[in-house]
Amino acid sequence: MRAIFGVLSLLIVLAVVGMLAKKQLGALSAAPVPIQVPTSADSVLTPPAIAPAATPQAQSQQMQGQIRQSVESAMQQARPMPDDQ
Repeated sequence: MRAIFGVLSLLIVLAVVGMLAKKQLGALSAAPVPIQVPTSADSVLTPPAIAPAATPQAQSQQMQGQIRQSVESAMQQARPMPDDQ
């Protein structure tokens, strides 16, 4: 009896994991929605926009270039100095 419950519980867990994996893989195949990147100082924290029809390699290179540009622009900004009182 214990073995039957063990096998049934494993099958249920396997089914749930399979459904979750299928859902995640389905989300990857959908075209990503382009994100508007603001031009403010907060742009370093926002994810970069990706062209929807690009290949994964082109998307990766585009993301790397956008991140590199945002890091370089953040490095060019002057650091705010504290007020000495």
